[in-house]
Amino acid sequence: MLTVLYSAGIRLGEVCRLRVDDIDSSRMLLRIRQGKGHKDRFAPLSPTALELLREWWRTTHPKALLFPNKNDASRPLSPATVQHAVKVAARDAGLTKRVSPHTLRHSFATHLVEQGSAVRAVGVMLGHAHGRTTELYTHVSAAQVRSPLDAILPPGKTE
Repeated sequence: MLTVLYSAGIRLGEVCRLRVDDIDSSRMLLRIRQGKGHKDRFAPLSPTALELLREWWRTTHPKALLFPNKNDASRPLSPATVQHAVKVAARDAGLTKRVSPHTLRHSFATHLVEQGSAVRAVGVMLGHAHGRTTELYTHVSAAQVRSPLDAILPPGKTE
């Protein structure tokens, strides 16, 4: 579940409401139903996440909801349960900063931009109506940005 949050950049409520039939393994997409603003969209499905989801399915055999409530399979998993799982995973990983499901969404956006993805394309995947929202999400590290000087005058060519 945490892998899906990060690998697809989806919201907490969206991961809780994912259904088994929202997985489109032939196109490597997740269908997000009724996201923010009651809009449907598709999010990327990573091959690694797909393998973990297949393992999850083989172990739990969910019927409709991918991550059902443990007490009532017809109801989605509680957002508080997901938030707790993120906190436990962060603690187990030795992280000292506060981490939430939304941190994973921000990290998804930032890492895509750092890898060269267009901010607008990332915004579409996140379901943002405005590019400015996506810009607020992405925190590009200065270490990832190459100076334009290096493109015109490579290091060691200071003649």
